Parts: sequence; C-alpha cells; structure tokens
Amino acid sequence: MRALAFLCLLFLCACASNQTPYVLSTRWKDAPQPAEMDYANPAAWAALPSRYDAADLVPRKSILQDGQADAKADVFFIHPTIFTYKPENEYIWNASMTDAALNTSVDSSTILNQATAFNAAGRIFAPRYRQAHYQAFVTEYKEDKDAALDVAYSDVKRAFDYYVTHENKGRPIIIASHSQGTVHATRLLKEYFDGKDLEKQLVAAYIIGIATPTNTFKNIPVCSSPTQTGCFVAYTTFLQGYLPPWHPGTATALASVNPLTWSTDENFASKEKNSGGVSYGFKYVKEFADAQNHLGILWTNTPYVPGRSFVKLKNWHKADINLFYHNIRENAVLRVNTFLSQK
Repeated sequence: MRALAFLCLLFLCACASNQTPYVLSTRWKDAPQPAEMDYANPAAWAALPSRYDAADLVPRKSILQDGQADAKADVFFIHPTIFTYKPENEYIWNASMTDAALNTSVDSSTILNQATAFNAAGRIFAPRYRQAHYQAFVTEYKEDKDAALDVAYSDVKRAFDYYVTHENKGRPIIIASHSQGTVHATRLLKEYFDGKDLEKQLVAAYIIGIATPTNTFKNIPVCSSPTQTGCFVAYTTFLQGYLPPWHPGTATALASVNPLTWSTDENFASKEKNSGGVSYGFKYVKEFADAQNHLGILWTNTPYVPGRSFVKLKNWHKADINLFYHNIRENAVLRVNTFLSQK
C-alpha cells in the first residue's frame, strides 16, 4: 500500500512538473491555421450535459456523485494547455479541434481531473477550441503570442455565444478555468459579465492557475468568503516557503483565495481541512494537502502520502485543482445554493 501511494505521488508530481515543452521554430504568421468548428456540432465540445462523457465521472474510492441531471446552474469550463509537445501535423501554433489524439488527451486529463470538480454544482459545458501551443507563453515575439491566443479566444467566445443563445435560458452560471483557460476566461468575463447584464447570472468564477491582479475587473471582486457570489476565485500553487522567480518577494496586488478556507487572509489551513484531492487513476485521497496564502500566491506542503519526503517539486501548477478537488466541489455547490436563495 505504501509503495502504491508513493507511485501515485510520483505520478501527480509528473503531472504538476514543468517538463520542457517542444519549442516551435516557425513564426505564427508562417504557419497554417486549422479550421474553426460549428458549436452546434456536439463534436466541438469536450463535455455536454446531453451526453455521457468524462465530465460525468467522479473519483474512485469516493462516495461523490454526478449531480448534473438535477442541477439548477450551469458551468462553462475552459480547459488549460494540453498542446505542449511536438506537433504531429501542420497546425503547430493552434491545435486542430479534430485532432483525435489531442482530444483524447484533453478528455482524459483536464476534463476528468478538473471539470468534474464542478459536476455537483451545475451542468458542464466544456468547449474544444484551437488552443494555443505552449510556445505562445514563452515566445519572445509578442505578436505570435497575441495571434495564437486570439485564435483560441475566438473559439471560446463563439462557444459561449452558442451556449447562451441555445442552452442557458437564464440559468445561473459558473465560469471555471485553469491556466490557458483562465487567460480566455478572464477575457470572457470582461466582455460578457463585468458591468454587463449577464453579471446578474454569475454565481462565481473559478479562474485558477494564472497570477491574477485583484483589480482585474471593474465590478467583479475577489471572493473573500465561502458564500460570496458574483465574485472570482484565483490562486497559483507553489511549495511552502518558495517564491517563483517572477515574484518580487514583497506584498503584491495578486488575488489569492485559499481553497480550504475561501479566505484571502494568510492564515495556515492544515490538511485536516482538506476534504479530499485526486491523484493517479482519478483516485480520491482524503486530507491530501494543506494551504496558505502568501504575498499573492498559494503555498502548500508536499501532498500527505507515503514517500512525500522524496519529492522536491516547487511548482504545483498543474495540480492546482487536483490538490483541493473536493473542497472546490463543495464550495461550488454552496455558492450555487446561496445564489439561488438570494433570488
């Protein structure tokens, strides 16, 4: 059992590590772009409440249940960058939405381990999109970054337009995202919610995995309590005591909401407050990790399973949601219930 737990931790570390992605040598303007898809086509979605897919699952070894059939709210989930490797076709800067291998990878990773955290709170709508290659985040050419992310966002925007027009019907909305997905979610919130009529339907936004300033929106504040609605949750996860190279080492104006207390204070929350995370094989692990806000980032100690002393990982970015999975799940339900009670 100890050996299995250690292997599970090693797998989670592999998922959370920043392995060196493939470096593109061609500029964005010189690369062909894949065709967009019609979001009336179910194939353009990684998850829809009208069919059985990875977003309907719950972790092994848990008693959690998918609640989408009776949900009174919707979740629009925007997945992170999975396109980090050497492209296998001519579409190198923005991925094709018909790339079967990439779609399978999206479904078995982020949809399974992240989107499902919200399937007790609302119906899951998760669009496929022409995601930008990881190169967009590290390139020296700003025009390449902007162009690749603009293509990706254009899909997210069209998917959201289709969802609002054909599926929403005035229901409360959660916006949820991670990493590249959060880049697009932030833009979507500014364009559709911040100071707009649709803001009245916003339960909360869980825009995780990107350093997000507290003043990102004019009318949408940082969530500072577990029942607050119309607000946003943001945090980025690093090892306790570690500051990433980009951090100034002093107080910042970055939003960091502790996913174990749902507070912005810097009080330490022990693993006993962690209802459960998910590890290798989508397995549920109780009291998985602790958490503490510090100078605009989230600190955590190495997950509490046997073999943890051998793990030296400092950046837990890709496990931002895995580590606090059940607490996020419970909180999303709580915010929906609070939102509905206020109507």
